[in-house]
Amino acid sequence: MTATIERRAGESHLDPVTFEVLKNAFTTSVDLMSAQILRTCHSFVIYARDFSCALVDAKGNTVMQGSQDVAVHVGTLHFGAQAILARFRDDIHPGDIFGVNDPYSGGTHFNDVRIVRPIFAEGELIAFAMSMGHWSDMGGTVPGSFDVNAREHFGEGFRMVPVKLWDKGEFREDVAELIVANTRAPASNMGDMRAQAEATGVCEREILRLTEKYGKDTVVSAFDEVQDYVERLTRARITELPDGEWEAVDYIDYDPAHGEGLVPVKVKMRIEGDQIHYDLSESAPAVASFLNSGFGASFSGVVAGTKTFFPDIPLNSGFYRAITCDLGPEGTVVNAGWPIAVTGFCSGPYEKIMSAIFELWSGLMPERAIACSFNLEYLLIGGKDVRKDDGGYFMWYDWMVGGWGGRNGKDGANCTSPLFGVGLAVQSFEGQERLTPVVTDCHEIVTDSGGPGRYRGGCGVEKGGVLTAAERSVMSYCCDRSRNVAWGVAGGLPSTPHGVWLNKGTDAERYLGAVFSNVPVVEGDRFTRPSAGGGGYGDPLERPADEVLEDVIDGYVSVERALKDYGVVVSVVDADTDDYAIDEDATAAARAGMRRDRLQWLDEDAESIAQRYRAGELNELDLIRQYGVIVDWGTGELFPKTTNQFRSMLRKRAAAYWTAA
Repeated sequence: MTATIERRAGESHLDPVTFEVLKNAFTTSVDLMSAQILRTCHSFVIYARDFSCALVDAKGNTVMQGSQDVAVHVGTLHFGAQAILARFRDDIHPGDIFGVNDPYSGGTHFNDVRIVRPIFAEGELIAFAMSMGHWSDMGGTVPGSFDVNAREHFGEGFRMVPVKLWDKGEFREDVAELIVANTRAPASNMGDMRAQAEATGVCEREILRLTEKYGKDTVVSAFDEVQDYVERLTRARITELPDGEWEAVDYIDYDPAHGEGLVPVKVKMRIEGDQIHYDLSESAPAVASFLNSGFGASFSGVVAGTKTFFPDIPLNSGFYRAITCDLGPEGTVVNAGWPIAVTGFCSGPYEKIMSAIFELWSGLMPERAIACSFNLEYLLIGGKDVRKDDGGYFMWYDWMVGGWGGRNGKDGANCTSPLFGVGLAVQSFEGQERLTPVVTDCHEIVTDSGGPGRYRGGCGVEKGGVLTAAERSVMSYCCDRSRNVAWGVAGGLPSTPHGVWLNKGTDAERYLGAVFSNVPVVEGDRFTRPSAGGGGYGDPLERPADEVLEDVIDGYVSVERALKDYGVVVSVVDADTDDYAIDEDATAAARAGMRRDRLQWLDEDAESIAQRYRAGELNELDLIRQYGVIVDWGTGELFPKTTNQFRSMLRKRAAAYWTAA
């Protein structure tokens, strides 16, 4: 499958002042939708900004996004409008409002529901206002609709192909009830449906106000010219870059159908003149879990990854015209057609596409170079809330911030929202505890989580909680990078693995890993999980010792890892007053020894290293950063194939840049 946006070069017919006024007015019309949703939504997930809005022209091309939208949503919104146009053709009228959540027609996953309102002026369809929000549950086999073990979408929830929810202004209550009745949160979902519909009405009123002031033809012309403007900017910037071909690969942890071994997501990029072409056709076949992506979400990953390196250019379909993307035939991990499960796309292929593209562009724009960032993750707990008289369902749906990769000239950002969408907010613990029987008892920065480098990766966090008054409850986790740990570049080292622990430190301790579903939990169970930090940038032995000392004082790096990762010997004078000192002679000797020995560590027998881990002689950071050995972090079982692949990546991204003793 090749995703392309037709190029429509055109001359400007608007004077510069009118063009600028309308361009910014279009952004305002979308932001007004967002403001409306925040004030009227029913779902706590949407309130935490897991939603996006867009203004789309009558041909189904994005004219403008909002100021704080989620990256993965934005690159798919035009596909939703195009699906409605294809399905209803001439049966689109004033007062109609449509719904769609179909990943196989360019959407993301089933929880992301788009509500779309056509905008008519003088009897002519001129645009669509679109609101996309993550509904807390869409049915399926587990609460929250995130079933890791799903092979087909039938276990993931209700599939809504384009459907008319309002017909010429008349609410089709029977259709709406049919949809929400197939979910565990019918009242909340009905409320969000209406809130999103009303938000699109706000955008409609604003666009019609503009047509009354400037004329319909002027506004419609501005829709085209805003896209042409972005296309010209994008192509002009591309022509400043050298022509050539580059490639990168990132990995999903494993395919359950084939045992251990990393699953490749391959990205090739070619620049020719003013056009960028991406080729993902050599990526692996679809995996036997829900960590697959439909074409829309994969295209969005390509767009978001590229756009990150052009932050000053607005984003609409004009940007897309400068990009072509070959996803290959259906049935791959990046182009999963119906009925392959795709709900976990965000933690799987999408995040890997962005990271691989970051690596490609870091080579082309070294001033913006960045290492791998932490993986998007979702923890879901659902069941019966016995605090309520009706014992109704609850859905505790949580995501965390984490560390971004170290950058060329600057450490990575600590505790930042994921690449998936930096506009996402950390959910209020107080709000979660009022709505669900889950109490948060831990939320803090994880020391040593940032990947070591000349510029350290940002630190992740740990969050823990306790299940209280609940029955018939299960836990699911959508994540990755428990094995393909967030990597460093230009000599930098990896961060830390993701994964959930249940009742850690007790006789009932269990390591559940980074991908699981439907694990029973009972009142009193305690869970905890870290978000990873970002990978390091540059050789950690080149980081000035006084900067490592500052990291120790700030709690970002421990005294132990200052030595093991950076070769800096720090002595504790008075920990209570953050009084530490560097032993300069010992540091020089330690760094000289590490330069002499560290390449050999990657050749040590992996099973013997795993045995030392099981015996408690080494910890997970020793295995990941020194020996490149990957094991089951709960049992210590060696993953030999994964270890070989991980070591190969370490040699390419880290060891190849290290200077000899």
